[in-house]
Amino acid sequence: MKQFKTILVEKNDGITTAKFNRPDKRNAMSPQMHEDMYEVLCDLEFDDETKVLVITGNGEAFCAGQDLKEYFFDQKDNARAREESRRLSHAWRHQKLYYFPKPTIAMINGYCFGGAFTTVASCDIAIAADEATFGLSEVNFGHIAGGIVSKVVADLLLPRQALFYLMTGEPFDGKKSAEIGLTTMSVPKSELLASTMKYAQTLKAKNPHGLRACKEAVKSVAIRNMSFEDSWHWLTARSEQLRLAQKDKNWIDDGIGKFVDKKFRPGREAAPQD
Repeated sequence: MKQFKTILVEKNDGITTAKFNRPDKRNAMSPQMHEDMYEVLCDLEFDDETKVLVITGNGEAFCAGQDLKEYFFDQKDNARAREESRRLSHAWRHQKLYYFPKPTIAMINGYCFGGAFTTVASCDIAIAADEATFGLSEVNFGHIAGGIVSKVVADLLLPRQALFYLMTGEPFDGKKSAEIGLTTMSVPKSELLASTMKYAQTLKAKNPHGLRACKEAVKSVAIRNMSFEDSWHWLTARSEQLRLAQKDKNWIDDGIGKFVDKKFRPGREAAPQD
């Protein structure tokens, strides 16, 4: 895989880690980073070696949001450059990452501000260090958390919590991020890598077709907004599609068949891969 100016890509036995690599800028997102990350996701989407994708930051920060100088100030008089950066910024963080066909984990190792919230929200699982620092500082320079940051905050947090952090710019730690629903869980920073890899290994062991169907149900068809009847019809059709698509290794013959043959316990582990 090619080398990127602002992203480090590391592969290890099915688990690929993409690291924001501007540690001197707390991994703030520059126009170059948006270009790089879009290309990284396009490549990894079709990479057979990548079963699970972990996104994190190099150094002491996860991502400090948009680079205020390079993304905003330096492009304020260049409408074309500004629009291209805005388009790529949204394209990789939401359109590519949110709908990425493989499991994704955000490993939040440090500072996570502003636009980085979209990256966290787009990943399937988000694990934060207890010591990480989160914040929505846009209000402090007379702005709103733009892009779709306010949208994802409103979706994930209770309304009172969303308004409080959007309006005050008050920073909070990893423990609070899990408590208010922004992240899945938090762990001591010394345990962050081990915890993330543990869940990455868990996901890697699952059937990739089943994982993708789980993601589609929650992310692609907005099943929470469907009626019970519409949900029943969609899930029934998707289940049948999974059975037919996998031919001789469908979820009934292969998955349930191995349970019937006492080869695994589905309440405790994934079906063994042949």
